[in-house]
Parts: sequence; C-alpha cells; structure tokens
Amino acid sequence: MRRTIAEHTAAVRELLAPALQRLREHAPETIPVGDPDLRTRVTAAAILTGTPLPPFDNSQMDGYAVRAADLADASASAPVSLPIGRTTAAGDRIGQHAPGTASPIMTGAVVPRGADAVVPIERCEPPQFGALSRVGDPPPTGSVAFSAPVEVGRFVRRAGEDARVGSEILPEGVRLTPARIGVLAAAGVVAVPVRPTLRVLVCSTGDELLRTDSLGAVSRGAATGLIHDANTPMLAAALRDAGAVVTTLRSGDRANDFRDAVLGSLAEVDLVITSGGISAGAFEVVREALAPLGIAFGSVAMQPGGPQGLGSLDRDGTAIPVVCFPGNPVSALISAETFVLPLLRDAAGLPAERRRERLRLAHDAESPVDKHQVRRGRIGADGRVTVSAPGSHLLSELAAADVLVHLPLGIDHFPADTPVDTWRLHD
Repeated sequence: MRRTIAEHTAAVRELLAPALQRLREHAPETIPVGDPDLRTRVTAAAILTGTPLPPFDNSQMDGYAVRAADLADASASAPVSLPIGRTTAAGDRIGQHAPGTASPIMTGAVVPRGADAVVPIERCEPPQFGALSRVGDPPPTGSVAFSAPVEVGRFVRRAGEDARVGSEILPEGVRLTPARIGVLAAAGVVAVPVRPTLRVLVCSTGDELLRTDSLGAVSRGAATGLIHDANTPMLAAALRDAGAVVTTLRSGDRANDFRDAVLGSLAEVDLVITSGGISAGAFEVVREALAPLGIAFGSVAMQPGGPQGLGSLDRDGTAIPVVCFPGNPVSALISAETFVLPLLRDAAGLPAERRRERLRLAHDAESPVDKHQVRRGRIGADGRVTVSAPGSHLLSELAAADVLVHLPLGIDHFPADTPVDTWRLHD
C-alpha cells in the first residue's frame, strides 16, 4: 500500500513521539556556562538572575560624572567651569562625588555616589582628558567647562535596567545561542540545566561503499563498482544540526551482520536511522534484517524518496524507533528533511520547518501525476525558480540548490510562472 507524504509524516511523528517525550521527562544535565557543549543545547528550566543587570549604576560613556544641578545654568555663551575630581575607571570601587566638581569616569565604571549624570568627554572643554588622579594618587588639579545643561540620568546605565534580581532571563525550552550564553554569564550563572540530547544511530549499508581511514585515504582502492559513502556524513551532519548526538554504523550486505550490529547498539541510542537496502531488489540488507523483527516497509507517493520503512525494536521493554530511508543520497536527505528533521529541530528549540516561500517557476516542468515530486531549485535574479532534473543521484545539484521545490500529487504539467511551494535549504 502506498501512503501519501502526509500519511507517512503522521506515522513517523507517532512513532517518534514516545522517544521525544522520554527526552523531555529525563532528568536534566547540568553544563558549565563556559563549556563548548552548551552551545545549541536547550534549557530544562527557567533561569532566574540572582544579581541585577547591570549590577550597579555605570557610565555609558567616557566623560565626567556630575550633578545635573551644577550644570543647570550652563550655556554656549556662559559655560560652567568645575574643578576636576577623582577619576573612576572600570573595575574601581565606588567613590564619592563632591558637589560642584566634575569626576572623570570611563565607560563601564561605577558612577560615584552623589553624581547623577555623565557628560561625554567630546562635549567638554577641553575635549580630552589631562592628567587623571585615581584614589591613592595625588589630589586632582585643573578644571573643565560645560556649555550645556544635562538631564538627570543622562548616559547612566541604571542597576537592574536590563534585568532585576529574581527576574527570568531565559525561559524553559529555548536553545542556547551565543547571546543567551552571554546573558547567563553576565548574570553570574555558573552552570545551566539542559535537556538531554536525542542519541541517533545512523546506519549506511552496502558492499559498494568504500572504506576510508581517519585521514580520508581510501584503504581499499578505487576498484570498479565501489563508491564513496555520502550518506553517513551527510545524514550525521543534518541530524547534528537538528540537535542530535550522532553515532554511525556502516555495514555490508550481510543481513545477519547488520541485524546484530544494530541490536548491539540499541543500549546507547534513542533513534535508529538507516539508509539503503529497503527496495524490492535482491541484497536489500535492511529489509532482510529488520522485517522479521517487525519493521514495516512500503512506499510513499513521492519522488525521490519513495521506498520507506519504519517501526521499533525492543530494548528491555522500551521501544526504540527505527526509520529507514532509501540509499540514493538525494532521496535520503530529502526523506530526512521531510519526515524526521522537523521533529528533532522542534525538540531542540529550533524552528521546526525550513523557511517556506511561494515562488513562480522560471520554465515549464513535468511531474508524474501519481507522485509528489521534490525537485532542487535555484532562484534567479527575477525571483523565479529554475528546477533541476528529478534524478535521486544528482547530489551536486542538491548542494548547489537554493530551495527544494514541491510539485504536488495529481498534476503532471506545471507551466512557466506557476506558483509552487519551496523550502529554503541553506538558511
């Protein structure tokens, strides 16, 4: 029986739902803010700040801390001159501002007690600092003139202006981006509770796959009939981008070996993804190995990516979902983009769907009336999209494409300028 894309999408969502729910219910991990592994993880709880942000009133500019009242009568024709007080640099302890003086202050430095505004150095006369005197130095000398009044609070970053003590700086369930890690560090958060990461086993099969060593050198030689394995690194990268932790398994065309390798890996994974070996031909190792264990194989009315399989394998009473893709690289990646990656991206705090646009075709296109065809496309200068040939082996065209172009079921001819749905590939 052939399913529609919508029907197979629903079946995959139902299959993965328990594994994703277990992930949400699992005890959170705690990762230090400075750990590189924190990047792209998802918060397991709301994070509250124990310190105000900023932690104290500080200067937004290099200039002079003053009392606004002391400059109330300043004008271009009658500047107000004030003696220079003690300097405060970033990192200095809070000092005391003497009324009727101007205290040099640097960006980020704590505003001294008694001052209520900052005047930038370029608005003063002279417009540069002379000799400065910090606490412990000889008494300051000289004066500075101001030709305009200043309002209270001008160029002062108030304590708690960004976040008050006890306020939520990050909610539960958001992905930890650089900016979010930055606000955690600024708030003095030392470690963050994060959701566990889905562990995915990626399996590629086939005696035709070349083996490579750790340096990428072909260890069996470029013998006729052998190909490089594109699916393992491609699918692994796509799954990692969707927030998963990935391990890989490569197998030849011996069903028993493949079955034993998969079953032996179940203890360490939450999801199994396979590519290849599921069509109707001979040496279909995935089908031969997994069909007796309850994995169902069939077809979906899409091109590329028609052959599909799904089901679960038992791990001590826990059902580990298995999703099987075709082996042609374009078919494998489009299958992942259509059926699995949106679910994983959503669980990882990312937008589930690729950016979608309705674009017009740059030329006529033909498609099998009984299949939903997914073609690779490039967007021209006029905003119209040129689609590539439908072959599932044309991986270079997929790499060069801007979008996936959807030509829906039930239509065999799409004239130029027909609006079609597209998914952005490289956002």
